[in-house]
Amino acid sequence: MSDNQQAITEDQWRRAALIWDYHQMHHQLRPVDVAIGLGSHDLGVATHSAELYRAGLFPTLVFTGGNSPTTAKVFPRGEAVHFREHAIDLGVPAEAILLEPDAGNTGQNITLSREVLAAAGITPKTVLLVSKPYMERRSFATARELWPDIEILCASEPLEFDDYVKSIGDEKLVLDMLVGDLQRVIEYPKLGFAIEQEVPEDVHGAYESLIRDGFTSRLISS
Repeated sequence: MSDNQQAITEDQWRRAALIWDYHQMHHQLRPVDVAIGLGSHDLGVATHSAELYRAGLFPTLVFTGGNSPTTAKVFPRGEAVHFREHAIDLGVPAEAILLEPDAGNTGQNITLSREVLAAAGITPKTVLLVSKPYMERRSFATARELWPDIEILCASEPLEFDDYVKSIGDEKLVLDMLVGDLQRVIEYPKLGFAIEQEVPEDVHGAYESLIRDGFTSRLISS
């Protein structure tokens, strides 16, 4: 942790770990028709997508995502483009990957990937969404709203909370992102962006207390 980062207390860490666990769907994986790797700052999405492809869980993989202020410097040619190249380096055949390079949010990830699949003549019944660990629940809720006639499974790199924070290298940023994603899980159903998800009382309490503690940089304005 750098000198200018906020020190995380033991209690804040415990509350964040509670939210981390809630964000993950804990789905039992099995073979599906296609997988969609959701673009982000986290190249681990592409790494894990490649691992699952090599494990034989799906024949076709879509990488989706353009750029955002968070990713433009890291992936200057777009998230999906860099993810695709990384997966190919890890042994996924180029012909198994479809590219969706324009999406700017999770809803567009889903709808534009669906269009790319349709253009390729693929109408899946089961789809595996591969995302950052703390984005599983939000991506699931979004897909169920926008693509209700298919079965959705979710996956992410199987990392413990501590290990994920170390991989990112910025404790406060990770806690900010956990809080921001939970806000979206709570608020987006009201806007028609996602299906509603039950938030347990202890998770909601942890969320509110972390907001009071200042972990707010990823919150959407009301």
